[in-house]
Amino acid sequence: MIDCQHNQKRFFASMIPLFAVLLIQIASGCVSGRPLSLWNDGAPARNALVEYVNAVTDEDSADYIPVKSRIAVFDFDGTLFLETDPTYFDWMLFSHRVLEDSNYHATDEMISAAKAALNGRLPKLDKSRERMVSQAYQGMTLDEFDAYVRDFMAEDQPGFVGLKRGEAFYRPMIEVVDYLRDNGFTVYVISGTDRLTVRPLLEMLCLPPAQIIGSDSSIVSDHQTGDALDYVFVKGDTLKLGGENLVKVLQMNKVSAIVREIGAKPVLAFGNTMSDASMLNYTINGNPYRALSFMLLCDDLEREYGNMKKADDARNDCARYGWIPVSMRDEWKTIYGDGVTKRNHPAAKK
Repeated sequence: MIDCQHNQKRFFASMIPLFAVLLIQIASGCVSGRPLSLWNDGAPARNALVEYVNAVTDEDSADYIPVKSRIAVFDFDGTLFLETDPTYFDWMLFSHRVLEDSNYHATDEMISAAKAALNGRLPKLDKSRERMVSQAYQGMTLDEFDAYVRDFMAEDQPGFVGLKRGEAFYRPMIEVVDYLRDNGFTVYVISGTDRLTVRPLLEMLCLPPAQIIGSDSSIVSDHQTGDALDYVFVKGDTLKLGGENLVKVLQMNKVSAIVREIGAKPVLAFGNTMSDASMLNYTINGNPYRALSFMLLCDDLEREYGNMKKADDARNDCARYGWIPVSMRDEWKTIYGDGVTKRNHPAAKK
C-alpha cells in the first residue's frame, strides 16, 4: 500500500528553508498566511484562481458550484512537472532503455529516436513513435516496469543540481493542486505519458490511480495467445506489457478520455501546450458552471530551460481562446525549491 504521507514528507523536506522564511514573514506581519504562498504578490493567474475559488465555494454566490461538480483537470508534463531537460520524462526513460540498458537490444530505429530525444529533438508524433515506446518495455511484468520507472526516478536530473528525476515537480503548481483539494475539488491528471509511467511519479500527490489518466499500451497475460477476447485469466497468470500502443492521450483524445473516464465536465483545466488545447476549450465552452482554463508559459530562462518563442506563441493562444496565462518567470517565487540550481545545459533555448 502506498504511504502517501511518507512520500509527501520526503518530497517537501527540502522546502524547509522556504517554510522557515515564510513563518518569519508571517510573524513579522509581512504576509498573512494567504493561499498559494509560492506565488508572487499580485500574480494575475493566482489572483484569478483565488477569486474564482472563493466565488464557486460560496453558497450565497451566483457562481456557486456543488462539491460533486468541482472537477479540475491537469496536464502532467510541462504543467505539473519538468519537460525541458531536454524533453519529457517518458522519452528520457525510453532513451535510457535503448541506449544504456545492457539487457535490452534496441532496433536501429529506436537508437536513432533515442539519440534525437537526448538532443531535445523528438521524432514527429505519429504511430511509429508511440509504437517504439510501447515495444521498448514489451514482456516486462507490471511490477518489473514499476520498479524500472522508480529506479530511473532516483537518478539525478542532469540539467540541475540538487534535483532527482522523480522530484522535478513545479512546486507552485503542487500548491494549486492542494489548494483545490482543500476547497472540495476532485483533481484528475490527464497526461500524454503512459499512465503506468505517471502513476509512480504522482504518488507524491496522493491521487488515487483512478484519477490518473494517461496514454495506454496493451496488457496481456503471460499465458495468453491470440486475441484477448479468446483468453480467460486464471490463477497463476502474470500480467505483462504487450508492446502495443492503444491510445495517445493528447489533443482531442484528452476530451474523449475525460468523457469516458470521468463522465462529467471539468470546471478548471491547466495545460501548457497546444496538445492541451482541446481539453482547455472543452472546459470553458458550453459549461453549465463558471469555468476557467490556464496555460503555463515556459518563459523562465534563469531557473528553467525556457523557450521564449513558445512562451510568446502560448500567450497569443491565450488571447485567442480565452485562457489565463501563467508566467513561470514573473509569477512564481520558486520553481523547484531552494537548493536546486540549473546547470549550463546545451538544450536550453534562449
